[in-house]
Formats: sequence, structure tokens, C-alpha cells
Amino acid sequence: MPTYTYRCLDCQRHFEIFLTYAEYDQTTVHCPDCNSKNVDRQIEKIRIAKSEESRLEDIADPSQLEGIEEDPVAMGRMMRRMGEELGEEVGPEFDEVVSRLEKGEDPEKIARDIPDLGEMDEGM
Repeated sequence: MPTYTYRCLDCQRHFEIFLTYAEYDQTTVHCPDCNSKNVDRQIEKIRIAKSEESRLEDIADPSQLEGIEEDPVAMGRMMRRMGEELGEEVGPEFDEVVSRLEKGEDPEKIARDIPDLGEMDEGM
């Protein structure tokens, strides 16, 4: 049976109720705490599945890249979002670079501090 989430508009409590699809249209829902019928159904969050190509297109939106070279904080936010969208482990170096950018650190200084940042493993 599906679970439905409600909020009582009188006592402000949230509660869940199990109803069959047939019961959903026929049952009057009452708050289990104060027995009020003054309740509001809450719609749960939903997830939208996107293809990897679609996620990458969203990240590469030119309007989001405008002026990013001059703003390390914006660059860090964009890189953090890219890492999250890709859903792959990016490693501690990536996290360090992004954290430093988000704090406003100069990208060139970061590159000097982590000289092998752009190198790839030979096995790749």
C-alpha cells in the first residue's frame, strides 16, 4: 500500500498514513494527534533521472561559465557541481582544489602548490 504524508493545519504535526489507491479517494484523513480533518497532503520530493549526456550539457551551459576565469569562488562552485553531477570518486586532490577555490584562493597559486595536479596516471 502507498504511504501518504500529511500535515495537520491545526496542530502542525506531520504524519503518514497507508491507503490503498481505492481508499485514497474515499477516506477522510484525520490527524492522529488532534483528530482534526483540517489536513494537507504533502508531496514528497521526486528524483528525475537524467542521462550522463544531459547532465554534462547542463554543466557546460555557456551562461554559467561567463566570467568564471576571474572568479575563483564561482569556479570552485562550478567544479563542485561537476564532481557531483559526474557521480564518480574524484579524489582528495580535487576536493582540496575545489575547497581552496571556494575560499577565493588564486587558481595559479593552487597550481603552484600542487604541481602534479594536471598529470594523469600512466595506466589511464
